[in-house]
Amino acid sequence: MTIFSPFDATLGRGAAQRRGALAPCVALIGCDGSGKSTLARDLTALLGREGPTRSMYLGLGTGDLGRRIGRIPLVGALAERFLTGKADKAHAAPDKRLPGLATALAMFGFSLARRRRFERVLAFRRRGIRVVTDRYPQAELAGGFDGPGLAWTRRGSALVERLAARERQLYEDMAAYRPTLVIRLNIDVETALGRKSDHTRAPLERKLAVMPTLKFGGAHIVDVDATRPYPEVLATVLALIQVEAPAA
Repeated sequence: MTIFSPFDATLGRGAAQRRGALAPCVALIGCDGSGKSTLARDLTALLGREGPTRSMYLGLGTGDLGRRIGRIPLVGALAERFLTGKADKAHAAPDKRLPGLATALAMFGFSLARRRRFERVLAFRRRGIRVVTDRYPQAELAGGFDGPGLAWTRRGSALVERLAARERQLYEDMAAYRPTLVIRLNIDVETALGRKSDHTRAPLERKLAVMPTLKFGGAHIVDVDATRPYPEVLATVLALIQVEAPAA
């Protein structure tokens, strides 16, 4: 299976040479409940007073994509439940065999949606616009955590294995563009549960365990205690950005 778009020509071996022409990118990472979305919104408003700044969500986007699919007449609601359920099931069992073709296609589709949002980030940066992202793709670990959904080390049908390899390449291409600054928002599981009452403990604990291990290609990472009152966290992160990733 060959899957290609014009985006493929913008990433890869030449990425290092092009990074110097890009405006700064600040990536907010952390467990659910760490405040990424709220910070991205407020930081964009404040930094916009200094220079052009945009925010962009770079998560998997299952909810947004599912809502768009759900609006398709007659079959949309069924398709949304099917695809989202398949994707969730695959993420919940990252250590088993690769999923079947339907699930793999759903996972790959969500990764393509993420890649399209990443294209917009690059477009903003090439225009000299500083970007604050909620999450950032990584190619270090599969099975969620903003990495590939299909683990390339697992076995499956030949077609699904090719999809996994293609998805891995998508993430390696995106990860080749390291963010200027990564803000890692640290919280504990009790704080996460208190802020995200609809979440369960086990997935949050997995995210909290994995987050400190991700290097984002050697990007500059600064840890911030996100259990503090929000105004303090906002002021801390704002000051870091003004020093480490000022507007062009």
